[in-house]
Amino acid sequence: MTGVPSGSSGRGLGTLPRTALTAIAPAVWGTTYVVTTELLPPGHPVFAALLRALPAGLIALAVTRTLPRGSWWGKAAVLGVLNIGLFLPLLFTAAERLPGGVAGTLAAAQPMIVAVLAVAVLRQRLSGRRLLWGLVGVLGIGLVVIGPSAALDVVGVAAGLGSAATMALGITLAKRWGRPEGASPLALTGWQLTSGGLFLLPLTFLLEGAPPAVDGRAALGYLWLGLIGGLLTYALWFQGITSLPVTNVAVLGLLSPLVAALLGAMVLDQTLGPVQLVGFALALASIVAGQLPDRRPAPARS
Repeated sequence: MTGVPSGSSGRGLGTLPRTALTAIAPAVWGTTYVVTTELLPPGHPVFAALLRALPAGLIALAVTRTLPRGSWWGKAAVLGVLNIGLFLPLLFTAAERLPGGVAGTLAAAQPMIVAVLAVAVLRQRLSGRRLLWGLVGVLGIGLVVIGPSAALDVVGVAAGLGSAATMALGITLAKRWGRPEGASPLALTGWQLTSGGLFLLPLTFLLEGAPPAVDGRAALGYLWLGLIGGLLTYALWFQGITSLPVTNVAVLGLLSPLVAALLGAMVLDQTLGPVQLVGFALALASIVAGQLPDRRPAPARS
């Protein structure tokens, strides 16, 4: 891995600005549930994913004028399919077929998946502490967003778990491969958005047929998801992956369902009772604990 700081570099207070910038991405992604249900035409999750990815990727390529080289053509394609091409349609499918809270709780499993993948892909030691706090985070999100009347759809549950797994693998591989020298975070973002969008292009017409009619509300939703929820936030997200420990970045994803729950209370008149507030506290504690470094093992005796 070239041109990338090691996972342990810059720990402590020095990582706070980078962590805060990275946290913007999942916070903005928390608006996906409200935008999808309130602004976008229903029944077209793949089309929504396509418009979120491909235009933003082409804009990034036009701005940076940087193309992959050598093995990065294949790496960018793999990362684009995992982080964009598979993740986004699965995310939109879960958002359409499940209550936002259920979809958010399934997505909250991502930090635990990353903790396990870090062992196999990054050769890191399995951290029981991170797994435990990951479970606390899932419990907290569940208390916040799942009500007694929450309906479970088999396809929606599978899509929610699939989105968590594909993004977790994409995060882990992005950390392993880093960022090539001479490529900015925006360039790397453009490669992935474009390759993921090109992957989605034929799937959109094969699975959904003709695009839906787009009115003013839908156009506003697509612009928000593409420019802010796509181009800007993915650049911050991938920059965070290359400069912060991968497990620290993954746990920030819990901010997404928390923001979705807050928007539900503010925009959709949903209520947050004592149980939800306890869940908020648990989820926030999991996020904070996820930023703390693991204890370094004692040096081996010679």
